[in-house]
Amino acid sequence: MDALEKIKSFSIYMDYEAAEEVRLTGSSAAQVKELEHLKARFPVAQACLPNGQTIPLLKTMQTSACENNCNYCCFRSGRDTRRASLMPDEMAEAVVKLSDAGIAKGVFLSSGIVNGGVTTQDRIIATAEILRHRYHYPHYIHLKIMPGAEKDQIFRAMQLADRVSINLEGPNETSLSRLAPRKTFLDQLLTPLRLIEQIRQSNPARLAWKGTWPSSCTQFVVGAVGETDLDLLQTTEQLRSHFKIARAYFSNFAPVRDTPFENLPPANAWRMNRLYQAFYLLRDYQFNLEEIQFSPTGHLDLQKDPKLAWAEQHLKVHPIEINRADYEELIKIPGIGPQIAQKIILSRRYGKIRDISDLRKFGVSTRRAANFILLDGHQPAYQPALFNE
Repeated sequence: MDALEKIKSFSIYMDYEAAEEVRLTGSSAAQVKELEHLKARFPVAQACLPNGQTIPLLKTMQTSACENNCNYCCFRSGRDTRRASLMPDEMAEAVVKLSDAGIAKGVFLSSGIVNGGVTTQDRIIATAEILRHRYHYPHYIHLKIMPGAEKDQIFRAMQLADRVSINLEGPNETSLSRLAPRKTFLDQLLTPLRLIEQIRQSNPARLAWKGTWPSSCTQFVVGAVGETDLDLLQTTEQLRSHFKIARAYFSNFAPVRDTPFENLPPANAWRMNRLYQAFYLLRDYQFNLEEIQFSPTGHLDLQKDPKLAWAEQHLKVHPIEINRADYEELIKIPGIGPQIAQKIILSRRYGKIRDISDLRKFGVSTRRAANFILLDGHQPAYQPALFNE
């Protein structure tokens, strides 16, 4: 196989890497159609970058061979499946070809592990060096940090990338040992995340390729080994606090034939959705973990948005006066996000908001907000819109 054919062969694996992928709906139908056309040929995902830009992102691997025996993984060692590997110069040339053809304007580069994490990390770094220095590749690069990578390797990867990540897979040592028996939570996975933040804090940003250190993130496998939503979000909050990760990705477990977990049921898709909603509340809406409602078994309510669940408990009896609320109060109202809250605050220079239709003009989902607010001291009379907002 040539390099492009090898990259095509990776398509069956790359759905397991969430990366920066987003779902497109509604007015993006044309983009969806084009994306499906591209994905039929190459593992390309529509991705939302840390700066909000949306691009077609090539999600690929240095090799699909792997010496690890992760119990859920489609390319675990010993599994009968097609394998392929690319040398760094092959991979870099293929990435540039796809970029020049307009197929992908960024690359997410991961790898199976061959001859240990250090050797594998060297190949990933070599690919990025060729892209940046031989081809002067200007586009987005997300590099995966391999388990057990050394500090100097992490530093070099961070000099070349826009984002780096290492998959914790489980929220603690117990979960990880069931998912990936050959990996160690602290030494191989948590330590590299700590080193990423240490490098950011102790080295000038001018050493990075565009004068700013890359963001970092991690990913968890959800629903295979009995971890709770509380376990996942507690670990995520600790990572945000101590290691400044930009976000966590939650990958729903799906059974793979010829693996030890092939007979386990797939995870409920709504669980992943609720985890993301709770994560954004913690990161962007100034909620703390104590404000998120969990069941006695440590799980989020699959039937209810966690922001709505909080509002029903706290705001139903004590609704928030829109004309007096500060930013922190506004963003806790269902249907109001950070940008809309800022618009509401700025609008007060010109008078009070007295009608719910005025809120709709700001982009407020009045269907969600109406039960939890006051307008000039009165609960708004709410008439559901004819069409969905």
